This record gives sequence, structure tokens and C-alpha cells, in this order.
Amino acid sequence: MWCLTLAINAIVCWFTEYHGLGVAALRRTGRQIDDEVLVHLWPAHQENVHCYGTHSVDIDGELAQLDHDGYRPLRLAEIASAASR
Repeated sequence: MWCLTLAINAIVCWFTEYHGLGVAALRRTGRQIDDEVLVHLWPAHQENVHCYGTHSVDIDGELAQLDHDGYRPLRLAEIASAASR
């Protein structure tokens, strides 16, 4: 139980960090994002995360995708699309 709790807490922290990166990228494109809207983001939503089972990870491949700050790249096409709405 503790391992799952630790994993979920780590995922929530990571999602929060990436939400911040995404918001910053949208704001750099000129998109107006009110802080009042951001308080409604829920980083615990994790339908794309599967906590059960065995997972294979290509460590070298994943590390090769990281930028100079240690983050995976944002999906810029989706950010540009969202900014134009």
C-alpha cells in the first residue's frame, strides 16, 4: 500500500510540474490564462497512468528525449493548436 501511495504522490507532483511547463509555454505564445482557471486543474487525474502490471522501459531511449533541464519535450503542435482557440 505504501509503495502505491508513494507512486501516486510522485505522479501527482510530476503532473503538477508539467502543467506548469504547459501553462508557461501557452503564455509565451500569447495565450491569456487566468490564474482563477488554473486553481481548477486537477493533477491527480491519471487515466493515462497504469499503476498495475509489469512495464518495460527503454531507459536509454527515454533519457535521450530529455531536454537540457531534464524534462521531456512538450507537444508543441498541441500547444499551438490550443493557443489558436
